[in-house]
Amino acid sequence: MQQFLQVLMSGLATGSIYALAAIGFTLLWQAAQTVNFAQGEFVMLPAFFMLMALGAGLPMPLAILVALAASVFVLGYLFKRLIVEPMQASKAGGGLPLVIATMALAILLKESVKEFYGAEAQPFPELVSGGSLNVFGAVISVTDIAHLFISLAVVVALTLFLNRTRTGRAMQATAQNPNVAEILGVDTRRMVLYTFLINAALASLASFLITPFYLAKFSNGEYLGLIAFIAAIVGGFNQIRGALVGGLLIGVLDNMTATYVTAEYRAAVPLVLLIVIILWRPEGLLGTPEGRKV
Repeated sequence: MQQFLQVLMSGLATGSIYALAAIGFTLLWQAAQTVNFAQGEFVMLPAFFMLMALGAGLPMPLAILVALAASVFVLGYLFKRLIVEPMQASKAGGGLPLVIATMALAILLKESVKEFYGAEAQPFPELVSGGSLNVFGAVISVTDIAHLFISLAVVVALTLFLNRTRTGRAMQATAQNPNVAEILGVDTRRMVLYTFLINAALASLASFLITPFYLAKFSNGEYLGLIAFIAAIVGGFNQIRGALVGGLLIGVLDNMTATYVTAEYRAAVPLVLLIVIILWRPEGLLGTPEGRKV
């Protein structure tokens, strides 16, 4: 029982970080019908921004803020202005050129980091470090508790922002029907930009929390992007809470498999779960079917 609680808590903590990246997929899809296949690299890159800031002699709190600001600007603002907007404005080939562009961006970011930092993994400091707590005989890491709390607090804050503030409701109106929202006086371009900035911030937080476990490496984005994408699909691509559930579920199943079956199969868990969900409930666990006119 003690081991089960430890594995469960560790899985929830890791899964909550996956959920942050998965929510980014959901937000961009809702706001701009954009599937960002560079999302994994968006989670990988902020860690290197932070290493650069630390290397420049900045203290940890300031390095976090600098890395966050750089990530939001590069992965939010510049990504929207320089890649997404031109691709959507051309309207050639539907959404396929943008999908290909995000794939190319993923390769560019990965190879750039590899060229600058090398292929070796870099040590990365923990944002939250501490001892452990004894819960019903199980030794629970304080770091896991902190990661779970931080991630869930961010998701709750984001949900409240979207549902309770004027800007948040305007963002949701833009996501649901941009034409009607624009008629009602909503600056839809700004609302979509806000979505991209929020996605970059979520990816940055996920990067700062997960990188101490994986170390800072140029190839981290491949796995993290895949996990986040699967989590978004499993939970429901049109639901923030679905992305959260998908991330938590994958984190728990991954840890359970590694502990009670074998670590060799843990990489297959998300893929098997994806296949099961697609066959059983294509819209995701909490997703709602979307009708489209042809």
